[in-house]
Amino acid sequence: MSIFTGNHFFLPVIAIAALAATTPLAGCKRIPDADANRPETALAYPPASRPVSELAGNQWSTETARDKVGEAEEIMKAAGIEPGMTVADIGAGEGYYTVRLAERVGAEGRVLAQDIDKDAIKRLADRVARDALDNVSIKLGAPDDPRLPEDSFDRIFLVHMYHEVREPYAFLSRLRPSIRRDANGGSYDGGEVIVVDVDRPFVQHGIPPKQLFCEFEAVGYQLIGFMERPELGGYFARFRPVGKALLPGKIKACELEK
Repeated sequence: MSIFTGNHFFLPVIAIAALAATTPLAGCKRIPDADANRPETALAYPPASRPVSELAGNQWSTETARDKVGEAEEIMKAAGIEPGMTVADIGAGEGYYTVRLAERVGAEGRVLAQDIDKDAIKRLADRVARDALDNVSIKLGAPDDPRLPEDSFDRIFLVHMYHEVREPYAFLSRLRPSIRRDANGGSYDGGEVIVVDVDRPFVQHGIPPKQLFCEFEAVGYQLIGFMERPELGGYFARFRPVGKALLPGKIKACELEK
């Protein structure tokens, strides 16, 4: 039996057991050798113009330590999470946000937990089944495509993972259609992307806010909220799509800030 949300079906878990200006790069020309390690499905998009952090595992900190400072509670409150919402947790890992979002949205809400790590997906599926979280579904994503159903989500969470996205322009472009539109299928009046990350060098598993803002703006998102919360592990940013989606060839990569 599948879980129905909006116009889409999710597979149940049980079945699985702009604050600063930046200068765009001139054109999108790429050296052939530079494309050798890129997914073929991402080649139409500009490559990342910055270092990409290596995968750091799926546990950013202990859940006890995070709860002690009230991280999830504060972030969910700031993101406006309410009962009945449909939410995606991208890069869900061990499920810290997944299980807390599931409780917050309640029985009438839905949470889709996604990760590109098959082992993490299996562990999370076991946890969700063990805790009988009937409003949670799980999906395997791709490095350049979150593979989310269209027009489905009130909020999409990217928590301590965006700096590890190897194809940011393809990823953000393919994320955009999954954000819920208004009742007439027009503007994105309610749907948002929530980013929690750290302002530090890429090699230290962070991303400066200016670079984050630029990459989202390059793909047609507008920054609608930002706050620095070091006690919660970094900063918090809210984005909403604006205007029409850009074709891959029209996207200009952001130049790395000197």
